[in-house]
Amino acid sequence: MVGGLFVGLATLDVVQLVDRLPGPNEKTVAERSWLAAGGPAAVAAIAFAALGGRARLWTALGSTPAARLVAADLAGAGVEVVDVAPPGFELAASTVLFNAASGERSVVSGSGQVPRFGKISGPDLSGIDVVLLDGHHAALARSAALAAAEERGATKGIPVVLDAGSHKPVFDDVFPLATDVICSADYVHPAGLSPQELLAPGRDLVAVSHGNGPLEWWTPGASGTVTPPSAKAVDTVGAGDVLHGAYCFYLASGLDRVVALERAVATATERVQHLGPFAWRTAIA
Repeated sequence: MVGGLFVGLATLDVVQLVDRLPGPNEKTVAERSWLAAGGPAAVAAIAFAALGGRARLWTALGSTPAARLVAADLAGAGVEVVDVAPPGFELAASTVLFNAASGERSVVSGSGQVPRFGKISGPDLSGIDVVLLDGHHAALARSAALAAAEERGATKGIPVVLDAGSHKPVFDDVFPLATDVICSADYVHPAGLSPQELLAPGRDLVAVSHGNGPLEWWTPGASGTVTPPSAKAVDTVGAGDVLHGAYCFYLASGLDRVVALERAVATATERVQHLGPFAWRTAIA
């Protein structure tokens, strides 16, 4: 069984299904509502576990009622949590409204507290075949990237996959240590570098996702696109995070990077055909 370390954000997601988004000073009634574990690293870990991997999430949860609900969801999904939240930490909550007709979503991310971790020991990489960083919890991201790089220089090649949805300050430190960078279409590098220019020495792949459009990719020797299978999207919440978790699983399983991307795109496409935060898990298993 392959193992993955997922480093970054876990949140409580308040997800509401509506027939349309309310206008200013307008109320609407949700057709359905869910409280569920969310956050880029957390959902990627859930996808990795659903595909059959051993997922470990290094994050800050804490002990509030919201944190306990998220911890229960993660445990139910088979994700091991290494919680390094400092005392008194309050987990962030995000509100997600998604349109019943289109499957598109609008998100209000909770800022929450920025945890002060103090001295961070390096993560346990025993049994770990891939590391994913979402750019949240910068101290953890730096520590994990450095530890994986040291392993690559020693006995085990542990790829570091960077989820570049938007640029975060810690990326300046971890970009040189990332082997794979998967950007959203909205990602803008502060120096204006194109995706091809992000393919620096030592990096094996850069990709840019475009929702239900073709995903672009570049490797040192080639470039191309992956077109998602045709599907009706009913719920796109977390689809990009599922893509990242699936890519990590297939990469850790030894597949060629382009093949791993193709499988990951197919997995994310399967996710959007299922309503609700976790209804897709059994479908991708």
